[in-house]
Amino acid sequence: MSLAHDRQSTHRREPLLDDGNKPFEHQANATREPAHATPVDWAVFQDQVKTSLAEYFAAQKFAAKAYSPAFVELWDHIAASTSGGKWMRPKLVYLTYHAFGGQDWRACSELAAAYEMLHAALLVHDDVIDRDFVRRGSATLGATYRDAATAQGHAREVADHAGYSAAIIAGDLLLTGSLRLATSATAGHAQAGAILATVHEAIFASAAGELDDLLFSLGRVSPGLGDVLNMERLKTAVYSFEMPLRAGALLAGVGQESADALAAVGRDIGVAYQVVDDVLGTFGQESVTGKSVESDLREGKRTILTTFAQGSGEFAEALTAFRDGRAEVDDVRAVLQELGAKEYALNLAQSLVSDALGKAQQLDVPEFLYLELAQICDYVLARRN
Repeated sequence: MSLAHDRQSTHRREPLLDDGNKPFEHQANATREPAHATPVDWAVFQDQVKTSLAEYFAAQKFAAKAYSPAFVELWDHIAASTSGGKWMRPKLVYLTYHAFGGQDWRACSELAAAYEMLHAALLVHDDVIDRDFVRRGSATLGATYRDAATAQGHAREVADHAGYSAAIIAGDLLLTGSLRLATSATAGHAQAGAILATVHEAIFASAAGELDDLLFSLGRVSPGLGDVLNMERLKTAVYSFEMPLRAGALLAGVGQESADALAAVGRDIGVAYQVVDDVLGTFGQESVTGKSVESDLREGKRTILTTFAQGSGEFAEALTAFRDGRAEVDDVRAVLQELGAKEYALNLAQSLVSDALGKAQQLDVPEFLYLELAQICDYVLARRN
């Protein structure tokens, strides 16, 4: 299948038609250029996304003044939660939109901002689920409210509850903001419903993955490797890789079947990303990852590593001793290494990115997009945080 000729005449606000009044192809999009049609490079586009986010937060902060000073302050903290990060999701929206000749960069920046805001929302909620007040070495939004409650003299349990409560409220507002930005980005687009469905699917799948992650850690079921890979796909790959690629393509006018095929490429990359994350969560350096290498093991998180090792008496004994305080985390890591869990996970990640690039080649995507996807795959395999 070739995606280079799968464009539909479905552009936001002003449809682009060729001289024969037929749907234009990827190369024939200069007939009638709408506003913001000049292609932009990634650095410029990133600034546009930041502007879209800043404008949204400024409007919400202004509206919050009619409610309470505390609500205004919360919006300041919410805005801060979207700063930093790897910007993977906006980059993927940008890549497919750019590769298939998208021209309304204002619309694309809003859609990319929607995915970055969705990411922030899910991280804020994930911190509550994991009962974390530190992420990547920095205090979370919830920690701000916990510390304020502590300073007021409240007991730790009450202060923690205040932090988690504020984080839930903030995450809900971020989810709403993500949907509002996506709605604005797709106004007047012939495929608006399909594009908005990518955001809904991202939220829906993430919730399913979080639930499976929770229940797996409680031992309610005994998942196999396939179950854990599916959980990791739902929790991370769908919203971080599959749907951003699909959304950008649809916004550019690519048909739904081809957009689904692009999402399948993102699926493999996204699962590989999470598999590597499992490895870093146990074998990484805390000073680099900003994440404890003990928490997954201590809390019973189901990862590719622990699932690979399940059934091993040596691993079960080492893990129990670690949780009881009779062994160090290095003892558990040594057993995982000896069992081949780390090697298995890294080989699996390599296989997944190879599959992803193979699918991209079969789709005959534009060379620009293929090279960018290849660079992302290299990053996924080589990353240290």
